[in-house]
Amino acid sequence: MGGQSVLRTLDDYSGSTIGRKPIIGDFSWITSSTPLSSINLNWCERDLPERLRTKHVHRLHPYLGKYVPQLVEIFLRKFEPKTVCDPFCGSGTTLVEANSLGVASIGCDISSFNCLLTKVKTDKYDVQKLEFEIKDILSKVAAEINRGDIKKEFVEKESTQYLKDWFAPKALFQLLLYRSFIKNYEYGDILRIILSRAARSARLTTHFDLDFPKEPQTRPYFCHKHHRICRPTDDALIFLSRYSMDTVKRIKEFSKLRTNAPVTIICDDSRSVDFPPFDAVVTSPPYVGLIDYHEQHRYAYELLGLPQRRDLEIGAASNGNSKKARDAYIKGIGEVFANVRRRISDDGVVVIVVHDKHNLFSDMANKIGFRTEDVLTRSVNRRTGRRAEDFFEQVLIWRAT
Repeated sequence: MGGQSVLRTLDDYSGSTIGRKPIIGDFSWITSSTPLSSINLNWCERDLPERLRTKHVHRLHPYLGKYVPQLVEIFLRKFEPKTVCDPFCGSGTTLVEANSLGVASIGCDISSFNCLLTKVKTDKYDVQKLEFEIKDILSKVAAEINRGDIKKEFVEKESTQYLKDWFAPKALFQLLLYRSFIKNYEYGDILRIILSRAARSARLTTHFDLDFPKEPQTRPYFCHKHHRICRPTDDALIFLSRYSMDTVKRIKEFSKLRTNAPVTIICDDSRSVDFPPFDAVVTSPPYVGLIDYHEQHRYAYELLGLPQRRDLEIGAASNGNSKKARDAYIKGIGEVFANVRRRISDDGVVVIVVHDKHNLFSDMANKIGFRTEDVLTRSVNRRTGRRAEDFFEQVLIWRAT
């Protein structure tokens, strides 16, 4: 795909003669009249570094399968909707970006954890009170831990077998103790996200396999990340402290950008939910056979007691990508967009970011009341961790007919 680079200069925006220092990741120049062909979506790490892709609340909690927030910003600026819907809202990327631009948003997801995370990212807070609560619960937990030994009866009563398997006794006691204090605070949902994030890091797993651990790691191991012998952690307090401070910082950053645009979050099945009206969709649906969205946050479901509806996931990795699995995926995704078509406005626009390597979306639009207006291809070559392979994503742009 041709077009101009994302690495524009001050001169490009204002005609100013002030130096030519690049403004990285600034897409404020995009308007409804900007041709799509002039927008370069093929960003490398230098163009759009990780600190910008995970700015403010986008990094409140790790989440596999989320897409780049700058993509959402670009298409919201291009199509200027009054209300945008994401029927696969995941970690809330579309809703966060919409709110920062003053656009009303609707998000739906079958995962109760995803909806909790999206709510925490988009809620409005008394930042001073929030900072007090986050620091206060941490100090109470630390004081209780300093009083003595692990309370084995408390751990036995409050935990599940999964938690006992995946956490060292000391770490599990600390996590459960933190959880026991949450009910005393107004901003309990944020505390639950901090707890979940700390639990993810405190699991009995290798440092290089936090994304896809297969079984608890209970012995020292050679660490591919640090290139030395490492030991599984037995301490969660260090992570509770680290992520508490990081959460305060990120909420403060987003509070400066947050608008009063309404945010609606629906925890339900997008194939059948009765959506409020909207005039645009910006979404990245699950890829067939790639991720089990409930399983990746199993520790959170177990620790927070969240309801699970994993049987309703579309394209789950556990189902594979056989022809049967692909047929079921096409049926499920098609039902979602057919339901979307019933509530989108006349001539509403749908933007779908997907890695369609099996060409599953090619005939879908016409069958459910849309026409394909454009198909863009973007290279994804700045992956992190041990998943460093390059691939291509398609950006499908449909119009309601």
